[in-house]
Amino acid sequence: MSGILILFIAIVAFTIAYRTYGKFLSNKFGVDDNNSTPSHENRDNVDYIPSRRPILFGHHFASIAGVGPIVGPVLAVVFGWLPVYLWIIAGSIFIGGVHDYSSMMASLRHKGKTIGAILEIYMGLAGKRFFIFFTWSTLILVIAVFGIIIADTFVNIPSAGTSSLLFILIAVLFGLLFYKYKLPLWLSTIGGVLLLIAAVYLGQSFPLHLSKEIWMVILFVYIFIASVTPVWILLQPRDYLNSFFLYAILFGGIIGVVFANPNIQTPLFTEFSVPKLGFLFPALFVTVACGAISGFHSIVASGTTSKQLNKESDAKFIGYGGMLLEGLLAVLAMLSVATMGGKEFLDLLTSEGPVSAFSTGIANFAIHIPLLNISFEIAQSVVALGVAAFALTTLDTSTRLARYLFQEYFSSRNGESKSLLSSNRYIGTAVTLFFASILTFSGKTMNIWPVFGSANQLLAALALLAITVWLGSTKQKYLFSFIPMVFMFIVTLSALGMIFYNNIIPTPNITLAVISFLLFSLAVLLAYEAYKILFKKNRSSKI
Repeated sequence: MSGILILFIAIVAFTIAYRTYGKFLSNKFGVDDNNSTPSHENRDNVDYIPSRRPILFGHHFASIAGVGPIVGPVLAVVFGWLPVYLWIIAGSIFIGGVHDYSSMMASLRHKGKTIGAILEIYMGLAGKRFFIFFTWSTLILVIAVFGIIIADTFVNIPSAGTSSLLFILIAVLFGLLFYKYKLPLWLSTIGGVLLLIAAVYLGQSFPLHLSKEIWMVILFVYIFIASVTPVWILLQPRDYLNSFFLYAILFGGIIGVVFANPNIQTPLFTEFSVPKLGFLFPALFVTVACGAISGFHSIVASGTTSKQLNKESDAKFIGYGGMLLEGLLAVLAMLSVATMGGKEFLDLLTSEGPVSAFSTGIANFAIHIPLLNISFEIAQSVVALGVAAFALTTLDTSTRLARYLFQEYFSSRNGESKSLLSSNRYIGTAVTLFFASILTFSGKTMNIWPVFGSANQLLAALALLAITVWLGSTKQKYLFSFIPMVFMFIVTLSALGMIFYNNIIPTPNITLAVISFLLFSLAVLLAYEAYKILFKKNRSSKI
């Protein structure tokens, strides 16, 4: 089957969905630009600051995308391309898009608070603390693992380390020029992108050779600074500029597909069970997270993005539109390996991993673009560097989000607590990175990584639960969030049940068994509390 046709169908489906289902969701939420947003009401120029839509879209998209929509579809192609394709399309439109957009709108209507703080209003202090502790713990694992992955990348590709450090300096310069010295956005963007290109060249010319341990220390110092620095100085401009790498990879890949006109080599469907991943259900829906739905998105949408939205109508473009664009990236990632021969793909996946397989696939497309005139080696290197930049985005965004959650855990219901733990951003960041560094340098981080996929999707189910409870408690219709919530609970409970079984009977692993059991129990407990609110205490709410 033609890769162009598969890509075309995805683009058409996402375009129609944005104009129709996106409008449907906006109507459900009663989006009104006359409503004041938290960025204006709580403006502090550190976390809360009204931002231009293109800049905030770049920040949000780079934060939610990372390497997730690349790695998941590449790994899941072993089931065959059709199940992956259908899940990406349907998931992005009806589940992931709803999850991201709704999380953002829920936060907007609750003074920029995260999903955990919103849970407290409708499910009490215990619900809030369960959710926040679970989410905070998950983010610590993300920080630890991505710290290792990025350090390994910089050791193996020293030029990426040099370029990434230069990217940080360029981002600070962009923030100062645009926000402090009021340079026009178009001029700041052109200058920033040109400097990024120069940084890539300098990275190739002056690779930085450091040990893995030194890189991890540098990364932890950097993310501490990034998470407490005002968003306009570093985090937002860096993500905005890095998003141009992602746009280049995305649209360069699409144009490359058009000129290369590749045919799908991977079977339509292989089998219901594959080694290491397990059964098609629930493994497919846990493996392909970003690109269809990811719980991490709800924390970004309600944690950083909602605090920077200038007006309510921007939420559809950034929240729903950002998820659909990520879905398109996931389709491209699937095509990058599905158009390879089966042996070539499996050899790459086994020997070099999913990121290398993706980089190879996109490079194979890019070399067919006539005017680009780029070699395979350069194309592959640029794609790999872009992926490393997005992993770094995930790392510092996760740290800032973990700090928000730490502060909210100790804050009062009305957010006016004067507790030092809830008001001091340095303490929350230091405690978060203390535990993440212990996990990182322990050498045992990857032992519990297998449960992360299920934990991430459980986070999505809990976010949808919070949104549904909010809508139900305020007498609004909630069927559009209720159905995705039920589906994600079925997926995650099934996945956690299988992890528990596989680590008790065939090959005992007490740590994974205990974690999966605790997560399963948490999900059931919160689901039962939501059931009581929606169907016992609130029978008059509209579905």
